[in-house]
Amino acid sequence: MHLDVQQSIVALSLLAAVAAMLALAPTLRIPFPILLVLGGLAIGLVPGMPNVELNPKLIFFGVLPPLLYGAAFFTSLRDLRANKRTIGLLAFGLVIATTLGVAVIAHTFVDGLTWQSAFVLGAIVSPTDPIAATAIAERLGVPRKLVAIVEGESLVNDGTGLVLYRVAVLAVVAGSFSFVHTSGLFVVTAAGGVAVGLAVGWVVRQVRRRLDNPPAEVTISLLTGYFAFFPAEMIGVSAVLAAVSAGIYLGWYTPELTNAQVRLQGVAVWEIVQYLLNALLFVLVGLQLPVVVDALGQIPNARLLSYAALVSGTVIVVRFGWVFAVINAPKWIARRMSSWRGAVFLSWAGMRGALSLAAALALPLETDSGGPFPGRDLILFLTFAVILVTLVGQGLTLPFVIRVLGLEDDGMDAREEAKARIRAAEAALARLEELVEEDWVRDDTAERMRGMYRFRTDRFHARFDDGDDGAIEARSQDYQRLRRELLDAERDAVLGLRRAGTISDDVWYRVARDLDLEDQRLDI
Repeated sequence: MHLDVQQSIVALSLLAAVAAMLALAPTLRIPFPILLVLGGLAIGLVPGMPNVELNPKLIFFGVLPPLLYGAAFFTSLRDLRANKRTIGLLAFGLVIATTLGVAVIAHTFVDGLTWQSAFVLGAIVSPTDPIAATAIAERLGVPRKLVAIVEGESLVNDGTGLVLYRVAVLAVVAGSFSFVHTSGLFVVTAAGGVAVGLAVGWVVRQVRRRLDNPPAEVTISLLTGYFAFFPAEMIGVSAVLAAVSAGIYLGWYTPELTNAQVRLQGVAVWEIVQYLLNALLFVLVGLQLPVVVDALGQIPNARLLSYAALVSGTVIVVRFGWVFAVINAPKWIARRMSSWRGAVFLSWAGMRGALSLAAALALPLETDSGGPFPGRDLILFLTFAVILVTLVGQGLTLPFVIRVLGLEDDGMDAREEAKARIRAAEAALARLEELVEEDWVRDDTAERMRGMYRFRTDRFHARFDDGDDGAIEARSQDYQRLRRELLDAERDAVLGLRRAGTISDDVWYRVARDLDLEDQRLDI
């Protein structure tokens, strides 16, 4: 009982620490994944702090499915298609190159790692984590194409890396290796995972097509990652690619299946779920490093640091070499970058994170023969070292690299958004004229609606035309300030009724929700 209370206190303390660090991140202007890792490391070094024992299966089967599915669901399929060759070469070719490069260096220079164990290490550190890189890139205005490549690469290479990881671990556990068998297993595992994911996506699509219940639909959305992950794992194919495939499939079709209430609730819930799960994982990365180092007490710290530098350096050098090879490849292999600056950014944005952590912690303790998994503690340490070097080292210096390279926002997102809103407003005006001809609406009401939509189209035309019409933008800002003042007055009045007991809390929340939604629209 005492142990349960202590564990509960530790868990609540960690959640409180996560909340505090998330609040501090914008003030310190440090991407939250980096601050969380450093915070977790600091907490782990506090004297008397109890070791946080992680259940690898909880991370692998409990945390990864919604994270992978959510990332895939909100990924732009158009961007994946537009950059498919570059993403493919990075997500498949670079993962294999990194696995081989790390395996060769680790087996050659790290004492105690067999070839099979070295390949396991290479597979673990081959997938990238885009969270820190994209957070920095979007804040500093990196061209959308580069951000899309980083996100797309990470999404696909998660599956590639874990398929290689699965094959390598099986080779270690079984104690044998066959290139032909391994290659065939790789193809079957990957293709099977994609097939399971698409099948689950199709079934969920049919179910949601028949539903009209927002809480049920959002709940199904949260569980879909598990629906794809577990069947794939049970039949021995790539569960990661299953979750990713289901996410991409449903991300494309779901907008046609859901209403406004489901979309608003779903996006809000998913933002919180992804934010919290990622935050906890990054804190756990920092917390586990002291535990892993203690397990390697028989190896001098200087030697451990040299191993860490060697493997981390290999990961970074291989990425630079591969990225520059890709951008200089013939056009039929990959679309060339407009400049070498984009290649430098992509090379420096290859950070490792949650997936590598989960894969390392999920390593089995024993082989089929009953002996210990060879080099397990070393693999864990080197994985954490690569995560720290790439996430913290490269993450903290990435803003400097972006500024030195002179990368700037190309305005693509803003132009496309303005174009979409103009098209939507024009469609509304066209439909309004049809309704007027059918005597469906009164003339005075129609005129008010015309004025609203024309103002909206004028405003976004000004943005689309690079903001040449300053008068329209100034008029828009005046309208926003005035409308917010009026909304605040409405809110205060309704809040006064609630305090006086004139209206119930249910009424207050319904009215406040409408006012809040209108307030949010003013930022558009």
